[in-house]
Amino acid sequence: MKHLRYIFLGALLALGSTSCKKWLNVNTDPDNPNNQSVLVQNRLPWIQHFYQYTAGVTNYRTSCIAGLYYTNNGNANTFSTTWQCTNANSTTSYQTWFVEVSSNLVDMYNSAKKIGAYHYMAAADVFSALGYMEMLDLYGEMPFTQAGTGNPSPKPDDGKTIFNGCMAKLNEAITLFGQTQAAGAPALSTGDLWSGGDLGKWIKMCYGLKARYMLKLSKKTDLYNADSILYCLSKGPQSNADNIIGPGFNNSTVTDYLLGDPVVTNGNFDYVGYGNTNRISQYYYNLLTNMRGAGVTDPRMTKIVPSYMSSIKLANGKVASFTWTRSQGVDQYGPSARLVKGGATSIATPVYALKNTDIKYTISDATDRANFIAAVAASGRTYTTSGNTVTVTYNAGSIFINNTNYVYAGDTAYVNMRSSAIATSGITAQGQTDVSWYPSTDAFNAGAVASTGSFQVRPVSDQEILTYHEMNFIKAEVYMRKGDQGNAYTAYIAAIQAHLDMMQAKLTQWKAAGYTATNPDMAPMNQSDITAYLSSPAVAQGAGDLTMSDIMMQKYIAMGCSLENWNDMRRFNFSAGNIGGFGVVYPGYQRGPLFTGQAQLTGAAPTDPRYWIRRYALPPTYEINYNSVNTLSLNPHAADVNIWSMPVWWDCATDDEYYGYLKK
Repeated sequence: MKHLRYIFLGALLALGSTSCKKWLNVNTDPDNPNNQSVLVQNRLPWIQHFYQYTAGVTNYRTSCIAGLYYTNNGNANTFSTTWQCTNANSTTSYQTWFVEVSSNLVDMYNSAKKIGAYHYMAAADVFSALGYMEMLDLYGEMPFTQAGTGNPSPKPDDGKTIFNGCMAKLNEAITLFGQTQAAGAPALSTGDLWSGGDLGKWIKMCYGLKARYMLKLSKKTDLYNADSILYCLSKGPQSNADNIIGPGFNNSTVTDYLLGDPVVTNGNFDYVGYGNTNRISQYYYNLLTNMRGAGVTDPRMTKIVPSYMSSIKLANGKVASFTWTRSQGVDQYGPSARLVKGGATSIATPVYALKNTDIKYTISDATDRANFIAAVAASGRTYTTSGNTVTVTYNAGSIFINNTNYVYAGDTAYVNMRSSAIATSGITAQGQTDVSWYPSTDAFNAGAVASTGSFQVRPVSDQEILTYHEMNFIKAEVYMRKGDQGNAYTAYIAAIQAHLDMMQAKLTQWKAAGYTATNPDMAPMNQSDITAYLSSPAVAQGAGDLTMSDIMMQKYIAMGCSLENWNDMRRFNFSAGNIGGFGVVYPGYQRGPLFTGQAQLTGAAPTDPRYWIRRYALPPTYEINYNSVNTLSLNPHAADVNIWSMPVWWDCATDDEYYGYLKK
């Protein structure tokens, strides 16, 4: 960790002025590096960091689309609940990619080329592929060939051009990683935060990304090539030791210059686990507790679904006894009774009771009042009634909702996803190995935990860039499409096992580092629970029992907070059930009763491509307002309200279908 901290500090000093112009043709001032003089080994770690940030916001918001999370954040809620997509969701991924990552890639590539640092040239290629493919996934059309050239009004490229360009970048990267660098060129290990300069891992990442990207072509009978994907998988990650991850830390108070988030934490944390707005959805929760309708609890559930301290009793101002209570999921696609009653963004955030606190609720409906009283009595809280008024006492130490609206009173059942980082928690005494969320300093001093957080989205979580379990899920799908259920089943089991093993290794690491002293959800799973789960009906117990839905729903759990879930759902047309004879692959995913996205999603039925969220609108501040001539000449519908439902290139079966969407 100390070595990492020095790299970050050195990079911060070196890159502080990367936006400066080289005004005079004089000798370079070593104390004021510019975009031409900054060392490539100092540029790479910041590219890696800011890519993680770009990926973090993308992972979060697309996970809201995919149904993992409910959020009461007004913008993201239009993805998770109402589907009334808003352009406010479009900006951050675009902004962080172009401002913080893409702007550095051309310079790093060219600087590396001058000194024969071929491995840094290759790294620049990899990040070009990662980032521009992400932009294609989100926006469909985007400046690519003219991006980073200094042109203030670059022409956008269509999706096919961007896709092929990203594949070409990976091919060149593989070649460059295989070359011997020039004498004096810095070793990749001096700037690589992800893999420590391990060229073998980088090459495997390139092949793994190629497999991921070629899988996107599954609707295209003329381009989808199962054997090519399997070949790339054979060259990609072969075990969890080959996983590409961005490590997360909680050892610095330095925050990002653009958005103010911690610079050493996991990018997923910065969006899912930083604030109070996000909860596990009922859809995700059901997969972890009732996969395949088996009624079996997944051993990963207690590591993914957060919990909080309920029934707290204090002694001398400290928590003396309590009960860990696991979160419920917020229903958005079923009856959604809580949201229908209170509103799409109404799930409330709890506070800590420093002293006994009485809340008076006026409940005019007799049935609601009777149900409310029964719930209060079951909780063991003291209450009194007078006519329509129910007064409840929340004892000192309670985690409760400080609101007189009775509909909100039970919202402590929906534990938010928040974790704490020392850079942003506001609690100065909270140490590096305590990443639980406390709603106030008083709660922290008492030891009252309001959320244990979730495996992927703590500040100290690894950010998964490319993993062995993803490779196995891709293999399982490819074999299933080939009709080879035997090999599909082998890969399916290997994928689940790989994900369990990856989680277990991280949980064991956290336990050794002392995180479990205050957070039992960071402790390893019980091996007996893992064994029982794998042999349970929640997991297909033979090749003949395996369905495509089994593969993709397990992949959904394992990928978690990842853009790839939304990408997969688009390839299978969500829950339309009209792809390849595989039936409904994502059962239960549907518009809920709070749906108000008719203007954005204009399809009349699930089998209509435009029924679903299939892309982002381009950020109006950039490509629409300031580059509209070029943007609208390629896609005249880019500013249309229903652009959100227009499929991107790889989401179309043919080029004719795609280019048909781009016509006036």
